[in-house]
Amino acid sequence: MGSTGKKVMKKEDGDDCDGWWWLVHKNIGASFLCIAVFAFLVRVAVSFHPYSGAGNPPKYGDYEAQRHWMEITLNLPAKEWYRNSTTNDLNYWGLDYPPLTAYQSYVHGLFLRIFHPESVSLFTSRGHESYFGKLLMRWTVLSSDILFLFPAVFCFVIVYYTGRGRRSDIAWLIAMILLNPCLILIDHGHFQYNCISLGLTIGAVAAILSDKELVACVLFSLALNHKQGAFMELH
Repeated sequence: MGSTGKKVMKKEDGDDCDGWWWLVHKNIGASFLCIAVFAFLVRVAVSFHPYSGAGNPPKYGDYEAQRHWMEITLNLPAKEWYRNSTTNDLNYWGLDYPPLTAYQSYVHGLFLRIFHPESVSLFTSRGHESYFGKLLMRWTVLSSDILFLFPAVFCFVIVYYTGRGRRSDIAWLIAMILLNPCLILIDHGHFQYNCISLGLTIGAVAAILSDKELVACVLFSLALNHKQGAFMELH
């Protein structure tokens, strides 16, 4: 009887040792890393598909808008980024986001100019859709996600669940945020950089929960200076 009981216990313990059980019973860092890697791979898979407006002149979709902003910020002085001129036609994807987006476009444009300068050359790059250029552009979004959204989510979860909540709840929350289909499809399918302003906003919320009001003010001000929609993201 005793040996039979032990066998039953071992079988029941084995039934619990599935992937999700292992994930939620590890520490927060291990749970976050596993979910983050999976979320990253989902983003990569989505980025292999065409974006809206691909191959569709004259404006080619939001991909072209982001590429054009890199072209403008790289080749024109900052005082001309928002002004209509012969070198900056605001009717063709004029820069209409706050200054932090402009400087983000400038930094990403520097990256493209190093590896594929023809994709951000003034005038001649309009409608540029080479495979290598698109690959580099996709990686700018992926890197922005890793640098802004992923760390912000980790900080938020650590602060929000410190001393409360079950580990399974923590894993579910991480998964719900990082695998949000709307954000993945808009940023990595349609092509935008909402992950930056959203990451800054989530970081601001984490700072508020940590009673660090000054840090929260700085982060949320940066979010607003990247995209006006940060107010909507907070809601």
